[in-house]
Amino acid sequence: MEGIGGDGASVASPLPQWGYDAWRMYQYYLDKTTPHATYRWIGTLVIAAIYCLRVYYVQGFYIVSYGLGIYLLNLLIGFLSPLVDPELEVSDGPLLPTKGSDEFKPFIRRLPEFKFWYSMTKAFCMAFVMTFFFVFDVPVFWPILLCYWIVLFVLTMRRQIAHMIKYKYIPLNIGKQKYTGKKPSANSSGFRAD
Repeated sequence: MEGIGGDGASVASPLPQWGYDAWRMYQYYLDKTTPHATYRWIGTLVIAAIYCLRVYYVQGFYIVSYGLGIYLLNLLIGFLSPLVDPELEVSDGPLLPTKGSDEFKPFIRRLPEFKFWYSMTKAFCMAFVMTFFFVFDVPVFWPILLCYWIVLFVLTMRRQIAHMIKYKYIPLNIGKQKYTGKKPSANSSGFRAD
């Protein structure tokens, strides 16, 4: 009776172990891509271009593209939003500095850049795989979907930009000052010019 349970466990064991090893290898290579943001985003743009070419080639799957666009818009809003939103959370005072004399608090995103990239890349890959199954090719008039998505994008981004202006934060690193160290003085030779 003991032999039956022991034999069954040893036969089923290699498959879960193989899956676990594959997941660890996948996670290892994913972790190695973390510091290489530029290359990650270039890879995602290549995947997005391949998806766009696939949709253009088959002349269909517009509802999949619309769903992908809505999901990407949702990710973008999370990427541009602060972790703690002053409008949603009740606190003793404003959490984001509103004046130049306020204490500096770094901008912390609700959705970090790596998770934004990872979710976006997974979404493009899943949408690409969906284009091979014609059950997802629902016939729709795509110009209406495109117009509706553009209106949704403009309204959502207008609200987000108004929020950024109201609480005076910039979620991107473009144009921010960076410390470069002390500048050498004009008379660095050590001799006095009298």
